[in-house]
Amino acid sequence: QLQIVESGGGLVQPGGSLRLSCAASGFTLDYYDIVWFRQAPGKEREGVSCVDKSGVSSNYGDSVKGRFTASRDNAKNTVYLQMNSLKPEDTGVYYCAALEYGNCPDSSIDSDYDFATMDDFDSWGQGTQVTVSS
Repeated sequence: QLQIVESGGGLVQPGGSLRLSCAASGFTLDYYDIVWFRQAPGKEREGVSCVDKSGVSSNYGDSVKGRFTASRDNAKNTVYLQMNSLKPEDTGVYYCAALEYGNCPDSSIDSDYDFATMDDFDSWGQGTQVTVSS
């Protein structure tokens, strides 16, 4: 059974940083692209980033480009999202999702994934809350 658990969320002031983790069990993350997405209250899910199977390449949504960095440690079966210069509009629940036949980094984070149905993905977690507020 593919299981993913996100962690590392919390309350941070604007301009602060957080590092989220995405840990997998029951499968090896090496075979999957990992996509981070988020959902703010009352809003649709929004793609944040993807990192390819090797961890060499990644891509980002326009709203986080230059501030967030995705990476992975396949030896630890874990993917990370380093979030810097956080803004109140970054508030939301953050999820990671695995897809075996992904196209990261060539895919567009903003338009190429169906976050409404999640049909593109093989597994995703319950999410971790990030709140950016003074």
